[in-house]
Amino acid sequence: MHAVGFIEKKRDGGEHGAEELRAWVRAYVAGEVPDYQMAAWLMAVFFQGMTPRETAELTLAMAHSGEVLDLSSLGRKTVDKHSSGGVGDKTTLVVAPILAAAGLVVAKMSGRGLAHTGGTIDKLESIPGWRAELSDDDFLRQAREVGLVIAGQSKNLAPADGKMYALRDVTGTVPSIPLIASSIMSKKLAAGAQIITLDVKVGKGAFMKDLAHARELARLMVSIGRHAGRDVHAVLSQMDQPLGRAVGNAIEVREAIVTLRGEGPDDLTELSLALAREALEAAGEDPGRAEEVWRSGAALDKLRAFVAAQGGDARVVDEPERLELAPDVYELRAEASGVVNELDAYEVGLAVLRLGGGRERKEDAIDHGVGVQLLKKVGDPVREGAILARVFHRAGRGLEESLQGLKEAYRIGQRAEAPPLILEVVV
Repeated sequence: MHAVGFIEKKRDGGEHGAEELRAWVRAYVAGEVPDYQMAAWLMAVFFQGMTPRETAELTLAMAHSGEVLDLSSLGRKTVDKHSSGGVGDKTTLVVAPILAAAGLVVAKMSGRGLAHTGGTIDKLESIPGWRAELSDDDFLRQAREVGLVIAGQSKNLAPADGKMYALRDVTGTVPSIPLIASSIMSKKLAAGAQIITLDVKVGKGAFMKDLAHARELARLMVSIGRHAGRDVHAVLSQMDQPLGRAVGNAIEVREAIVTLRGEGPDDLTELSLALAREALEAAGEDPGRAEEVWRSGAALDKLRAFVAAQGGDARVVDEPERLELAPDVYELRAEASGVVNELDAYEVGLAVLRLGGGRERKEDAIDHGVGVQLLKKVGDPVREGAILARVFHRAGRGLEESLQGLKEAYRIGQRAEAPPLILEVVV
């Protein structure tokens, strides 16, 4: 293809056709288009944007740049749940067992965390023995037999996205809604599920800081799904403060387990059930089944079967204290009485990162045992000297910086109400 002409067309505000985009993505993955030309085109997209049809065709081209899983042989409705990233967001660990217990097949490829946001695979790897790497045959067999499988993302899945994202990260073109939407949805389409439920986070701890841009992203991803013949729903949820009261890896798995027992924090329970209801409704099933299997313990049983199927110690489902936390604990206390006005999710996420619970680069190792337990959140009254948070650390590594961030995250005033958790639903 004529790369310069393709770049110039977008630079001048033109609209690419489907075949043009397929040829462009194919040539880039094959090494026929060098990084500097792709970077130039990404910058043109950043400034000129893309139409919804154009974005959908780019997404399809990226999805078909590598392996595309065929889940049709499973013979049941398949669902994938995806979050746009947040702090304390362990909803997959609650929602997926609920949906599987309700009769759907949850077949999901997940990623690892980067910077202040956690990753589902990192959390699950805090379970002794649990393995993220599965062959395609094992992935499909577990989906068929257990109804729930979560694996690490295959390098063969939407390889164009991996290459393009690496360029976006170093060329200042990450905050482009068409490019964000195509990145997320290309992987979801390649993973094969018919029903895709999206949790689009909004706020200080999220990538999308305001409702207007989050709504735009959600609508575009739903439109892409419709174009590709998939059923996509999006829930917009707030991420100004962390979700739940646990932020870390092992500590979040513990909280997910107690939530499936019916003993978890109200916000995590509310959002998990809302996402599960959306997925069931999209599948044509009774949304009330979500609460039914949660209350009956069937979802907890499904989590136990899932952990065992992927080599993990399933005893953690009955004894979550088996999930090791870092041995050293610091208690952050309130310096004044009042009400928690603010709990900045971004600062809390950075605090866990500084303890070693996250990674600055993809190749960094992480400490699954460190984390933060939030005893007080927005709207909670506090007395001077009361414990705001417990910090689980290992021999003081990163503790000073972490505490500084946590102190900045908390704001104590005279009056506050917890913000609404679910902002709207886009279908």
